[in-house]
Parts: sequence; C-alpha cells; structure tokens
Amino acid sequence: MRITDVRIRKVNDEGKMRAVVSVTFDDEFVVHDIKVIEGQNGLFIAMPSRKMGEGDFRDIAHPLTSETRNRIKSAIFEEYERVLEERNKEQAQEVVEASEEVSEEVPEGYIDEEKVAEG
Repeated sequence: MRITDVRIRKVNDEGKMRAVVSVTFDDEFVVHDIKVIEGQNGLFIAMPSRKMGEGDFRDIAHPLTSETRNRIKSAIFEEYERVLEERNKEQAQEVVEASEEVSEEVPEGYIDEEKVAEG
C-alpha cells in the first residue's frame, strides 16, 4: 500500500495538537483526522479515535504493523515540516513588505533626530 497524498488540513501554533492530517493510500482510500501531537518526547501521530463509554478512546483506523505506522508518520512529518517552512517564509515576507511600506511613508530627506543624537 502506497501513500499517495498527505494533506495538512489545520495547523495550530498553540496547545499540544499541532496539526490535523488526511492521508490517502493508493489514490483509493483516505484516512481523515490523524493528529500531530506535541508530547514530552517530541511529535507523534494519533490515529482517528472515538471516545468509548468509560472515557477510554479506541482507534477507528490504525496501521497493524510498526513498519506501516513509521511510513505514515514519516510521510506526515515530512509534509508537516514543508508546510511549516512555507508558512515561515510567508510570514517573513509579510514582515519585509510591512517594513517596506513603513519606510515608504517616511518623506525623502527626513532625518530622525533621535537616531542622530544616539549615533
């Protein structure tokens, strides 16, 4: 079974849940609501689950072997890192554009007297 698509549907900067992911297998079967969680030992994935009567959770879908779990985890983490990198680049670009807008508002020939006094 090949992983043919990984989609990061939601990214959180706060809290322990960092992302919600959908993974497609063989372009024929998709598993939604896999969560990327920040734990004490780093990131891990939590498969979609349902709360049972006693407060316990039971996975709705999950890999049967550790090899398959590791392939899914690797594909998810790779896409998650790519999405974070892209987000960081976009945020950095927004900061640059905002600073350029501020510098455009300063009239030509303007001298900041406070900076002159400091330097």
